[in-house]
Amino acid sequence: MKIGMVLYPTFGGSGVVGTELGKALASKGHEIHFITYSQPVRLGSFRENIFYHEVAVSDYPLFDYQPYETELTSKLVDVTIHEKLDLLHVHYAIPHASAAYMAQQILKSKGIHIPFVTTLHGTDITLVGKDPSFEPVITFCINQSDAVTAVSESLRRDTFEHFEITRPIYVIPNFIVPSLTPAEVCNQLRIRYAKDGERLLCHVSNFRKVKRVEDVVKIFDLVQRQLPSKLILVGDGPERYNVEQLVRALNLQDKVVFVGKVRDTSHVLEISDLFLLPSETESFGLAALEAMAVGVPVISSNTGGIPEVNIHGVTGYLSDVGNVEEMAEFAISILEQNETLEKFKKAALLRSHDFDIDKILPIYEMVYEEAIINKTKKAAEAAL
Repeated sequence: MKIGMVLYPTFGGSGVVGTELGKALASKGHEIHFITYSQPVRLGSFRENIFYHEVAVSDYPLFDYQPYETELTSKLVDVTIHEKLDLLHVHYAIPHASAAYMAQQILKSKGIHIPFVTTLHGTDITLVGKDPSFEPVITFCINQSDAVTAVSESLRRDTFEHFEITRPIYVIPNFIVPSLTPAEVCNQLRIRYAKDGERLLCHVSNFRKVKRVEDVVKIFDLVQRQLPSKLILVGDGPERYNVEQLVRALNLQDKVVFVGKVRDTSHVLEISDLFLLPSETESFGLAALEAMAVGVPVISSNTGGIPEVNIHGVTGYLSDVGNVEEMAEFAISILEQNETLEKFKKAALLRSHDFDIDKILPIYEMVYEEAIINKTKKAAEAAL
């Protein structure tokens, strides 16, 4: 198949999933065309069956804001025609699904019938989608998609609750791409952050309010009072200043390390003992899964799709949003004894195997094939 992959090329979960999905499909012989405004951060170097098409947004004096959706639509039409694409797969409803719909209608007028699959990742539904000004567009584009997928059962339920959806939504969870070589903890790297006998906790996010990064610091503060430990914070965003202020107020400057944005977080996760994810909401919890994939147990909130990934009492623990005291108690219970920590590490790694891309990829291929067949059938019926 020749597939156009449309996504946000940033560090966010939807961009990471879309990029890794495209790379995996390319390795199976499919031809993947990434269509976005800059090269995806996870795309890496030149590789077989992968092509990148940049959406160049012009600066028109007439407009106060750049017309990205219009430029994207034109690029989708152009690439579909000249690369003879079979299908478009758009990640995130706004504005990708609406641009795909417009492109589909333009192509239809030229006698080209191309299906598009929309994958819902979370904030396009739980945050953006709740804005009344976006609701009609999101509802229309979901219903007009040739297939719709959501990354968790929780997100699927939220979508049906907030929008008048008239078509089925397939749940296809996020996935991990196992390393070709087993992860080995780099002791030289670890001792730069934690001395012998100290536990190392970690958090990775975009530092938005919904991630509750201040709760991460509060949890760690309670843990470090009981156990010698350090905290690594990976990422950046609007809440970083407030988090830094809290660290200083609690006099934790020597125990909390801000490393900023990291292109590949696996090296940080591999040296960590515990991952903290106390988010207000998470449609899936990809950061938690990536931690589990290198054998790091998770302390998280019990919201959204996280309980579908993190198993309470097995791969870590779940608590109500904001209950930092209980989260700290759970963290200490895992970290106190080496035997307990090792048990949770093994269980976390084992659980991550359920989300191996080799298990997820065939589901996407099935959805693609069904969408193409149905679109071809409808086009033939319309021609009669």
